[in-house]
Amino acid sequence: MSNLFDMTGQVAVITGSSRGIGKAIAHHMAAHGADVVISSRKQDACEAAAAEINAAVGRAAATAKAANISSKEELQALADYALKRYGKVTALVCNAATNPYFGPMSGLADEQFVKILMNNVVSNHWLIQMLAPQMLARKDGSITIISSIGGLKASTVIGAYNISKAADMQLARNLSAEYGPEGVRVNCICPGLVRTDFARALWENPDILKQATAGSSLKRIGEPDEIAGMAVFLASRAGAFTTGQAMVIDGGATIN
Repeated sequence: MSNLFDMTGQVAVITGSSRGIGKAIAHHMAAHGADVVISSRKQDACEAAAAEINAAVGRAAATAKAANISSKEELQALADYALKRYGKVTALVCNAATNPYFGPMSGLADEQFVKILMNNVVSNHWLIQMLAPQMLARKDGSITIISSIGGLKASTVIGAYNISKAADMQLARNLSAEYGPEGVRVNCICPGLVRTDFARALWENPDILKQATAGSSLKRIGEPDEIAGMAVFLASRAGAFTTGQAMVIDGGATIN
């Protein structure tokens, strides 16, 4: 049964993986045998995360390649780096995202809305276009987009972000239908509130934290490691029959 989650021989590219959920995913994929490419905006942060992962797993499993998701050219350089170094990419995790605005939709500037949609949806589309062809040629591969339970409900403070995360779910469904006949799976993971720097404005606010946890079954927020297991599942043989899905991991926050 342990072989179900074995990722030996796999190569994973994970955006936004120098910290938070992305770093946890990279760490656990490496621990399950994969080689991983760490990517975020700053090369030194990527290299530090890769060194930490390599020390933890006891082998040179992780390498670093910085890329700003807002730049199509930098994403292409990331894809080229991974393919040149490893010869293939079997698992892509589109984790990086942005949210430059916190407040009601009525105060959202055009440039903020465009940035959210470009970085959280279009950039995923770009990187998938760059790495999916070699998966389709091999008739094997997995693509995972980190969405959010925000894409399933309304918000008065992160509405534009939630719109982008709902779009990510539809992107995964569309690509699952397109790529499925060639053996490539596409899914979303939809975390609830997780203790990351990215979500700090939410969990450091006592009122928002109370509201987020009061209606949940577990009465707490999540930790990055608690999201990583689903990413390993989706990229491994354990998830071989799972595609087009939005996998909610939220401590029971959306069931009430």
